[in-house]
Amino acid sequence: MRVLVVEDEPKLVQYLHQGLSENGYVVDVARDGIEGRRLATGGSYDLMLLDVMLPGVDGYGVLSALRAQDSKTPVLMLTARDKIEDRVKGLEGGADDYLVKPFAFSELLARMGALLRRGAFATTQSATVLRLADLEVDLVSRRCTRGAQRLDLTAKEFNLLALLMRRRGQILSRTTLAEQVWDMHFDSDTNVVEVAVRRLRAKLDDPFPIRLLHTVRGMGYVLEERAE
Repeated sequence: MRVLVVEDEPKLVQYLHQGLSENGYVVDVARDGIEGRRLATGGSYDLMLLDVMLPGVDGYGVLSALRAQDSKTPVLMLTARDKIEDRVKGLEGGADDYLVKPFAFSELLARMGALLRRGAFATTQSATVLRLADLEVDLVSRRCTRGAQRLDLTAKEFNLLALLMRRRGQILSRTTLAEQVWDMHFDSDTNVVEVAVRRLRAKLDDPFPIRLLHTVRGMGYVLEERAE
């Protein structure tokens, strides 16, 4: 899942980026309201974390521009302001939730999970549960099962599988996988994608009679059910 963080405090930005990445999110960052507004209105995000006090344009302005597009992207506002009128202003402006700084990261994750489970996510992006043959991937609980067996995946393995599931039937190149899962520009001397695919395949396909993850020579990888 892709999250936009609009925040100008460097330490908090680093904290959020690291914590969210470790929990499987792909994170984009805007450090002022103008850049935040541009990314929010021009990108496709599953959720946005939005600070209120921002240089250039404040969080309310970013939120207003997003909602003016009739976007249903869930927005969790972050602020040091604890006044009721500030919270009401954000919620009336279209925010879905409000979290006062300082906050516990565990609470942030819980609130994000609650927002992603709401119907707005299902209607704007995709279903939260993806299925292919006997494989089921729950994007919110980050749980994968094949048949009656749960797959014990690392965070990166889950992200890789989730991307392949969202674009099942499409051949994805190593470059695309490297950019989307590892947030890196592909280096031909790096075999991180091949290693990750091999490890994922050992859990996803090797214990089962039907393979779902296929290599397309010279092109990349595709997740699909093929007739035997």
